[in-house]
Amino acid sequence: MILAWSCALVASAQEQVLSVAAAGDIMLGTNYPENRLPDDDGASFLAAVAPVLQAADVAIGNLEGVILDGGEPAKTCANPDACFLFRSPPRYAGLLRAAGFDVLSLANNHARDFGEDGRTATMAVLDDYDLRHSGRRGDIASWQQNGLRLAFIAFSPTRLSYLLNDIPTAMQEVAALAAAHDIVIVSFHGGAEGPAAMDLPFEEEFYFGETRGEVVRFARAVIDVGADLVIGHGPHVPRAMELYRDRLVAYSLGNFATYYGVSVAGVAGVAPLLVVDVAPDGRFLSGRIRSAVQIRPGGPVWDTQQRALELIRDLTERSFGTVLFEFDADGGFTAAATLPQQLGSFEYFSPQP
Repeated sequence: MILAWSCALVASAQEQVLSVAAAGDIMLGTNYPENRLPDDDGASFLAAVAPVLQAADVAIGNLEGVILDGGEPAKTCANPDACFLFRSPPRYAGLLRAAGFDVLSLANNHARDFGEDGRTATMAVLDDYDLRHSGRRGDIASWQQNGLRLAFIAFSPTRLSYLLNDIPTAMQEVAALAAAHDIVIVSFHGGAEGPAAMDLPFEEEFYFGETRGEVVRFARAVIDVGADLVIGHGPHVPRAMELYRDRLVAYSLGNFATYYGVSVAGVAGVAPLLVVDVAPDGRFLSGRIRSAVQIRPGGPVWDTQQRALELIRDLTERSFGTVLFEFDADGGFTAAATLPQQLGSFEYFSPQP
């Protein structure tokens, strides 16, 4: 009787551990201003990585662009080769769902490529395919899984979004979610872009005159008030990871599945797939960086050279000046045995009482 009771407790605890697969930027192809869709209409684009996405309790990514038919573009493109507006046909939402994605961020600079009407239409298409989402203010994913109440909220510097640059308000939003949920996952789109932006600057960032947030300060602030996992997007290249108050932050997961229109040259083609085990109280337990790479004209495939693992490990040590994680050869990682009390090169920010 005692043995059966003990086994039941162990089984219950195992069921409540939440596995989260987090991917970077996703844009499976665009039919605007020209037809740049995969040859097989995207059927095989995510085939290599789908089993890992499907095995996770929750799989999240950052959807760049809109999913709709028609619509009015937000700007005119004089040169199609230099037109960075992305519109995928609605059936592509089915490809994302079939590959294993559950939740998508719509908080980025391409979510309004076809205006706010385009983002609204995208939300409706995702709803049709049972894909949760967050991005526009008021749009938060909330659901139950593994006996846990989960929330997903996405921030960006863009109009009508939950604003990355307004940290006090972001803290209020996250604190309210933490009061009503067991685990809160925060996504943000921020930071400068390109290979020169891989290192964390520990200060406010700008890109083409746009304020792109102070991402380390933001991540720590939302964890202070209840965020349990923070995933960054925006730079189109990987960045460092951090463990803060037993919560994991991945500051950028780069490009994951981006067809023509997004450069995948060099480090921009490195496509990490982060898998994290989170305790019922939100603590980081363990993780694994599954290294993929994008090779045109196909989608992400597993990288035997483990470039994503090596890059994120090196960037983490370089950005924080210390070892935060212990990695194995397959990309698995846990918290280092000894962690410093304070990290980074700026004065610690904490909310005012």
